[in-house]
Amino acid sequence: MSRIGKQPITVPASVTVTIDGSTVTAKGPKGELTRTFQPMMSIKQEGDEIIVSRPDDSREARSFHGLTRTLIANMVEGVEKGFSKKLQLVGVGYRAALKGKDLEMQLGYSHPVLVEAPDNITFEVPSQTEIVVSGPSKEAVGQVAANIRKWRKPEPYKGKGIRYEGERVRRKLGKAAKGD
Repeated sequence: MSRIGKQPITVPASVTVTIDGSTVTAKGPKGELTRTFQPMMSIKQEGDEIIVSRPDDSREARSFHGLTRTLIANMVEGVEKGFSKKLQLVGVGYRAALKGKDLEMQLGYSHPVLVEAPDNITFEVPSQTEIVVSGPSKEAVGQVAANIRKWRKPEPYKGKGIRYEGERVRRKLGKAAKGD
């Protein structure tokens, strides 16, 4: 049995979880998330805990057991506290600003790059070179941050680009140092 899968998920008082067959809905102060899981998983709520189990011991059921438990735990944590990813813009002239709810970035192109905010995702710009993407869904926050980063990935020669906070970019030597 999965070590992660057999751990119960504690539901805080500020979150309500509704289980309808294989569909789980979590509502909390940060929003509402709904997800449908594999019908082979047995999901039930006992008091303030959610228990995920697998009725059969097939290989497929074993592979979904820990995943299902982790996804439900992320839903509960997301609607209670929320998730966020921080991005840094490194480069001369690279800057970001909010335009309503959307994000406008100057990234060295001849035009500004406009990124529209999806549902349940918010952008914050504490400074011109920092972007904070936040929302209740860990998956959506990570995907939006990756899409923003895709506009200018960090390059290894000068280190310019959009990077995650704390990401280290390995620098390469340029042409001048290669001959030595």
